[in-house]
Parts: sequence; C-alpha cells; structure tokens
Amino acid sequence: MSEIAIIAIIVLFVITTKQQKRLNSVEAELKALRKAMAGSAVPASHALAAAAVQREQTADLSPELSQGQSDTADQEQQEAGPWSRPVAAARVEAGDATNEQPSEAEPVRTPEKAGKRDIETALGTRWAVWVGGVALALGGLFLVRYTIEAGIFGPGARLSMAGLFGLLLVAAGEFVRRTDWRVPVAGAAGAYIPAILTAAGVFTLFGAIYAAHGVYGFIGAGFAFFLLGLIAILTIAAALVHGQALAGIGLLGALATPALVASQAPSAWGLFGYLAMVLAAAGVIARIRRWRFLMAASFFGTGLWTLIYMAGVTIPDFAVMMVFSAVTLAVLGFVWLSGTMEERKVDLVSIVPAVFVGFTALALFVIPDIATDGGPKWAAIIIVMMVAAAFWRPPAEPVLHAAGIVTALAYIQMMPILDLHAELSPGALRLDGVTLAVSRAGAIPIGVVLGLLFMGAGLWAARRHIAERWWFSAVWAFWAVAAPLVILLSTWAAFGNIDRDLTHAAVAVLLCLGFVAAGEWLSRAEQPPLVGGAAISCMLAGSAMAWLLFLHMAFGSGMTTVLLGASAIAPALATRHRSWPVLGWLSAAAVIAVLARVAFDPTIVGAEFLSRTPLFNWLLPGYGVPALAFGFAAWRLARTTNGRPRLIMEAGAALFALLTLAMLVRHAMHGGVIDSGAPTLAEQAIYTLIALGAGAILVALDMRSPSPVLRIGSLAAGVISALLICIQHFMALNPLVTDESTGRIPFFNLLFLAYLLPAVAAFALAWYARGKRPKWYSSMLAVLGALLAFAYATLSVRRLFKGEYIAWWSGMEQVETYSYSALWLVMGVALLVVGVRFGSQVLRVASAALISIAVLKVFLFDMSELEGVLRAFSFIGLGGVLIGIGLFYQRLLTHTAAGERSEV
Repeated sequence: MSEIAIIAIIVLFVITTKQQKRLNSVEAELKALRKAMAGSAVPASHALAAAAVQREQTADLSPELSQGQSDTADQEQQEAGPWSRPVAAARVEAGDATNEQPSEAEPVRTPEKAGKRDIETALGTRWAVWVGGVALALGGLFLVRYTIEAGIFGPGARLSMAGLFGLLLVAAGEFVRRTDWRVPVAGAAGAYIPAILTAAGVFTLFGAIYAAHGVYGFIGAGFAFFLLGLIAILTIAAALVHGQALAGIGLLGALATPALVASQAPSAWGLFGYLAMVLAAAGVIARIRRWRFLMAASFFGTGLWTLIYMAGVTIPDFAVMMVFSAVTLAVLGFVWLSGTMEERKVDLVSIVPAVFVGFTALALFVIPDIATDGGPKWAAIIIVMMVAAAFWRPPAEPVLHAAGIVTALAYIQMMPILDLHAELSPGALRLDGVTLAVSRAGAIPIGVVLGLLFMGAGLWAARRHIAERWWFSAVWAFWAVAAPLVILLSTWAAFGNIDRDLTHAAVAVLLCLGFVAAGEWLSRAEQPPLVGGAAISCMLAGSAMAWLLFLHMAFGSGMTTVLLGASAIAPALATRHRSWPVLGWLSAAAVIAVLARVAFDPTIVGAEFLSRTPLFNWLLPGYGVPALAFGFAAWRLARTTNGRPRLIMEAGAALFALLTLAMLVRHAMHGGVIDSGAPTLAEQAIYTLIALGAGAILVALDMRSPSPVLRIGSLAAGVISALLICIQHFMALNPLVTDESTGRIPFFNLLFLAYLLPAVAAFALAWYARGKRPKWYSSMLAVLGALLAFAYATLSVRRLFKGEYIAWWSGMEQVETYSYSALWLVMGVALLVVGVRFGSQVLRVASAALISIAVLKVFLFDMSELEGVLRAFSFIGLGGVLIGIGLFYQRLLTHTAAGERSEV
C-alpha cells in the first residue's frame, strides 16, 4: 500500500509540473494584457475583445479558460473555478480604464519590483500548494504505515482508512471548488487546489481498491474491475470542471484496470465492452471541451489493448474485433467529429484510430492461423466500415487511407514475388515453405466486393467534393482506381495464368473503359466544367494502368512491347477533344513503360524466341514501332497541349530510333545473340550511343524549354560518353587487346558499331552544341569524334589484312605497315580541309597532330621495317603530302591577306 501511494504522489507531482510549464506562457500573456489595459485608456469593448481572443486561444491548455464560452462572469466563475479569475479581473480593469484615468501620482512598478513580485507569487501560491499537497499525502501515508508497524489496525481497517482518506480528498476538492474559489493573482493559476486534491484522492482510491484485490484478496476480480472502472469513468467525467489533466489521470487508470485485475477465465466481450465504455465516455468529454490530446490518447490506449489481445491469443474472437472496431469508428464519426466540425480540414486525431483499426483488419487478413480460420471475411467487414466512416465524415480522411493501404497490403502479400518457384496448392499459396493460407474461393469474392466498394464510394465521394474540395475528390478518386487495380494484379499473379489469362484481361479492359468514362463523368461536374483536375488525372492514370495490365495478361512479350509503344498515340489524339494536362503525361508514361520493358528484356521476346534472321526479327517492331509512335505523339502534342510531354515524346522517339539501329547492328553482328552475359565491345558501344544520343536530346530539350537540370544533364552525358570511349573503346575492350571477333560481315561489323557510329554521333553532337554549350564541350566532342574515326580507319585496315581477329600479337606485314602511313596522311589532309571549310581550329589542330604522328612513324618505324619500293613510296608520299600542305597554307594566307587589304 505504501509503495502504491508513493508512486501515486510522484506521478501526480510530474503531471502538475508539466501542466504548469504549459500554462506559464498563458499567464504571461494575460499579465501583459492587464498591464496594457491599466496603463492606457483602452475602450472597454476593445479590452473585452482582446480578453475573449486570448481565452479562445488557450481553451485547450487549461480547464479554466475552456469555460469562457458563457456570457456572464458569474457563470464563468462557477463553472471554471479560479481559472476564470484573470479574465474577470481583466474585464473589471478594462471597465475601470474607460471610466477613470490613472493617477499621475501612482507609482510605476520597476522591473526589479516585478521580479520580486513574481518570485513571491511563485513561492507563496504555487509551490506552497504543491509542497503542501505532497506533505499532506506523506503525512497520511506515514500515519497508515505507523498503524501497520504498531499492529493497531488490521488489513481491512487500513484499506478502509485509505479508501476513506481518498474520498475525503475528493470531497475536499469538490468543496473547495463549490465554495466560490478564487485565485487572487494570475501567477497562481497553475496551483489549482481543487484539481490537485481530486487527483490525489483518485490515486488513493485506485491504490486501495487494487490492494484489496491484488494484495489481500478481500474482493473478487469482477467487483474490483467494476470499482476501478467506475472510478476511472467518474474521474474522466469530473474533468469537465477540473480540467484535462484530471481526465488524463482517469483515462490512465481506466486503461490500467484490465492489467491490474486478473481473471482465471478472461472474457473478450467483457474486456472490450469495458474499453468501449471508457472510449465513449472519454470521447463525449473530449468533444464537449474539444480536448484533442484526450481523444487521441483514448484511441491510442484502447487500440493498444486490441493489439495486446491479438498477440496473446492464437485465434481471436472475430465478432469482438469487428464490434469494437465499429465502436471505435462510431466514436470517431458520431462523437468526436459530430456537430459543427470544420469539414474542409483533415482531422489529425483520426490518424490514431485509423492506424489501430487498420492493424486489426490487416492481422485478420494476413496472419496464417487467423486467415485459415475465416479472418479475411471479418477483415473485409472492418474495411467496409472504415470506408463508410470516411465517406460519412470527410475530415476522417486518414481512415480512408488506412482502409486502402490495408487492402493493398493484404492482396500484395498473396503475390508470389518473394520466390519465383512458388508452389500453388488448391488450398493455399506457398512462399519459401510458408503457407499464406488464402484460398482462391475466399480471396477473389472478397476482392470483388472490396473493389466495387472502393470504386462506388470513391466515384460518389469524388463527384460530391469535386466542385469545392478538390483534394478530397482527388483522394477518393485515387483509391477508387488503386484498390481495384491492386486486387486485380494480385489475384492474377496468385491464381491466374501468368503467360496468358483472358479472364483477368477482360476485367482489366473493362476497368480501363470504366475509368475513362468515370473521368469524363467527374470532369463534367467540375467548376468550370472539363478542366481536368487532380481527380480526373487519377482516373485516367488508373485507366492507363488497367490498359497496361490488359496488354500483359492478353498478349505475349513481343506484342505487349509493340502495343505498349503504340498506346502513346491514344492520349495524344485525345488532346484534340480535351485539353486535360494529364493526357500528354500519359503519352510520356508510355515512353517510361517501354524503356522498363526493354531494360528487363532487350530481346523483346526472349533470347530463345528471337529469330537469327538479320533485320526482319522482333527487334525491328519492338524498337521501331515505339519510335514511330513516339514521334507521331510528339507531332500531335505540338499542335495541341505542347509543353514538356511533347519534349519527352521527341526525346523518346530519337532514343528509340537510335536503339533500333544499334540493336539491329548488334543482332546481325553476333549472329542473332544480343544478351550475352560477358561484357563485349558491342554492348558498350550501344551504351555509348545511348549516352551521346541522350546528350543531344537534352541539349534540344533545354533549348526549347530552358532548365538548369537539362543543361547540366547534357554536359554530364557528353563527359560520361568521353570517359566511356577512352576507357572502354580505346583500352579495356579494344579488339587489339581482347582479340574479340569483329564479325564476318565486311562493313557492318563490330568496328562499324563501336567506332564509326560513335564517331558520327560525337561529330554531330559537337556540331549541334556549337553556340549552345561551352566551347570546351564542342571541342572535346570534336576531338573525340576524330579519335574514333582514326581508330575505325586504322582498325579497319588491320581487319583487311588479318580478318575477323585483329589482336596486336598476330604480327604486321610490310604492306600493312605502309598502309597505315598512307591512311594517316590522307586522314590528316581530310581533317585539314574540313577544319578550314567549317572554320574549326580544333579540327585543324587534330589534322596537324595526325600528320605529325604519320611523320614520326615514317622516320622512326618505316625506315627500319620497310624495304625496297615500299620504303621509297613511304617517303615519297610523305614528302608530297607535306609539300602540298605547305602550298595549301601559303595560298590560304595569301587570300586572307588580300582580303584584309581590300577591306582597308
């Protein structure tokens, strides 16, 4: 008994201390208000208005201010006790200020005196009360302890004395409150003596009753449970006049009662019936006073008991869980959110019941033992009630989210995504030996009911809110499409035929058409009509997802990719009739979807089904049709909505056109095999082409719609391309080093793909980026293109002499050696002509470098390696080229000088 009393006193002290901290700011503001009204001639009406505003702002922090809704000061004082005194005093002072001017001889209180007055107030009013209360409780405790040690009274008498002491404290608190209690100064508002006495009495009664049952066994579990619950509920009710802190004490005791009182045969109905009464009582009190913390704490405590109960039993009582979930939602909708609640705002308190009721439904659906015993049916009923509660009370939006998330998780866990070798038995789905125990006969009917529920309620609510509350409308529209799609996807993956399932495909196409029709129906209710807001965007996005599922369910891999790419045309064409922003983005989404498919399977139909016939195979339509469709969609969007979706479609068209060429070349070069696991130069060449193409696309997008992201991205794409080429093409994967096969086709071979195509792409990007990007960027790409062209020409000569394999260790003949000198000289001259033609100093410098390399080769290598006529031809050719270059530059300089003189 003594230990319980000590704990009770400590808890009481902590609670009052925290309450005092929360009220300090309120007291300071009220004190400043009185100073302002006493020191200036403020009209009484202004003072009253200021006091009323202050009272409303602090209504949730303290019980005395929450009683300020009455019209007269006497009624406020009677209901709120001392807490209304500061406001009443403010009104009196305000009235005095309007009738009498302050005396000039009245002394002005200095900051030092104010500080002394604050310390005096704290010591004489607040701390004296707290310490006195603790001393009173300890005195009673020591008296009871003395009777125990001296053996004066037995256990029954001691418990009776403790109970009587608690009742006396409660009675004293009520007596003090009813005797027109006044707090003389605002600084003593935190030391509300009636509430402190009542709380001390409640703790004492709780301890006495628990000791009578748990320690001495004087009363049975049922009677103790009844008494503890009754005291807790009465304490919560007493909070109407004593404040929210006392309600918290009562709630804490009510929630602790089931744990304190043990029973040999616990009843789920008894436990949750009691919790339902506690929740309802706390809800009514919280609704009257608008105490959000009390309401949230009540939902949290009772919800925590549901989790404790479900964790402690093998199979819970489903009816109890369903009924208590209904009670929780009823308290939320018909008690807490009743009356004149602001329906345009989301109530954050509703998050707590949404979480716990959602956990209850999810546990009934996914825990194996519970699921096999019929839990999903009861979980579906709870989800229906959650949707109904959110539909009835719009501020309870978190309950809708919880219902949708629970539904999605419940069906996602059925999909065999954790184990690709999952076995499907007639009665259950198995993943890695764990039985999820959701049968087809149960999952599909429940899924149909829940899908129709979300669609029906979602469309109805979305149309109801779309004109005034677009956010609520969009939320309902989202779940109206998300929940049915998740259910359809999971049932297909768990119980359908993954390769081809026409039944699920039919449902998917019906959903697609239904969502489109629903979007049109909702759009006509907009204000103004046919704007295409967030709710319509959700519906059309859902139709696109349903169409995607239809393609995967009804067709094979190849047709799915082709039709998915072609699907980008439909939203673009629809922009002729509706200027909804989402239409263009749906076309752009098709680009992302096709990219994801080809990234997952670049062969389009699988390596074993890809024909080895060059050109006419699945690669041509798999990459070419999307390229054409994206191009047409970009052309269509340019004439209607325009904007960034059109730029994305242009980028997609260019990218897939490049991929079409690259993949066909690789297919032909590798004999029909393009997905080899070993890294090859051909694979790297495709990546390089994509990077260069992406650089050009980003430059184009940035020029049409400037963006720092696009500008930096284009520079990054060029730099990455240069690094890939230098590291992979020239060194790591160079056929001279790896001796990789260059292909049997003379021209369309690995060298064409890995060097000539990237050279053309680099030159094109360098030319296109001139004036649009920094000079170093264009120069880098031009040099890169020249190096690639040099490598292609040199390696092609090597292949001409060596055949399919051109490793450097296979030696070099004299004619081949001479050919390199001639080739490099010709290329140097060509670069010089092009550099002069286009005014590119970079190309002219590259020409000089290449010719210098040729000169060094002739003098350092050809002189020693070549013999006879080849040596002579090597030097003759070199001399002729150098003389020709000299003449070319002399004529160029002569014409330049003549032009300058003519200008002068």
